[in-house]
Amino acid sequence: MTLNVCIVGAGIGAQHLTGFAALPQYYTVRSICDLDAARGRALASQYPGATYTADLPGVLTDTGIDLVDICLPPHLHFQSCMDALAAGKIVVCEKPLVPSLKEADALAEQVARTGGTLLPVFQYRYGAGMAQLRALIDAGLAGPCYAASLETHWNRTPDYYQIPWRGTWAGEEGGAILTHAIHIHDLVQGVLGPVARVYAELATRVNDIEVEDCAALTLRMENGALVTSSVTLGAAVESSRIRLMFQGFTVESDHAPYAPAAQPWRFTARAPRTQAQIDAVLSHVVPPPVGYAGLFAALAKALAGENSPVVTLDDARRSLEFVTATYASARSSLPVSLPLSADHPMYTGWRP
Repeated sequence: MTLNVCIVGAGIGAQHLTGFAALPQYYTVRSICDLDAARGRALASQYPGATYTADLPGVLTDTGIDLVDICLPPHLHFQSCMDALAAGKIVVCEKPLVPSLKEADALAEQVARTGGTLLPVFQYRYGAGMAQLRALIDAGLAGPCYAASLETHWNRTPDYYQIPWRGTWAGEEGGAILTHAIHIHDLVQGVLGPVARVYAELATRVNDIEVEDCAALTLRMENGALVTSSVTLGAAVESSRIRLMFQGFTVESDHAPYAPAAQPWRFTARAPRTQAQIDAVLSHVVPPPVGYAGLFAALAKALAGENSPVVTLDDARRSLEFVTATYASARSSLPVSLPLSADHPMYTGWRP
């Protein structure tokens, strides 16, 4: 059985379309919804049979649409998700899901109330590198993680911020921590578990915008691992890099800025583990679908009742809790411990 999809938003939605198109056994894209008719029609023309519409309420009442994929600017996510869930649709929503823990919890209540499904978008989790790492952990070769370093070194020029909602608190809801490095921080929590404490220094140094575009973070994970994260939108050469030092091996990711898990990673054994043990496990790893295709394949399998590494609403909430703590730390110049309670001053949002 295939699910009929409407992609709402033809910007990042173009990359979602590629992911759905790679999985014809699971999905058929029926329509593209966008207020920009030229952009929406252009994207719809790339998928056989897809139509264009500007009528989102009509999409939500269309019984021929099973899944609504929300690729709108961040400040529109919450209400769009609430409405789509109320309409009985399976919902996919781009990051950042919502701008507060309060709204994340309201979405969870809506999911419970409607019996619906909401898939947050964290496509970095899918690819050969992550599959290799999970195989070695499952084989018992990793042991505890001692330390890790993360780099999100991207380049955003003034042209990027010509779109009015970008670089603003009202439109983008945050800066590099929320809209760029959110992926690498989700990935490391997906591997190591939750963050227990964060200390953050944030700055706006690259462009004349309201929100931060540079960051230096120190994390202590619940499992004891110590992590540093360096973030900038002013790099001459774009790259994303992850290094994890486990008891049994050290792993370094590929450096592709927007898909660091797509290609195989480099694993170096640490005694008493041997490289032969590592390589033997890696030789049996079958590369899964990458990025959005991997994310959407995991959703389809989960909906079919299969055991699948699907991203959950809890994962998205944990990511937003980390973002909240990061902004709280930067503004107080103090470390912040997690989890955060509902009476935390930033539970309802982190806008200044």
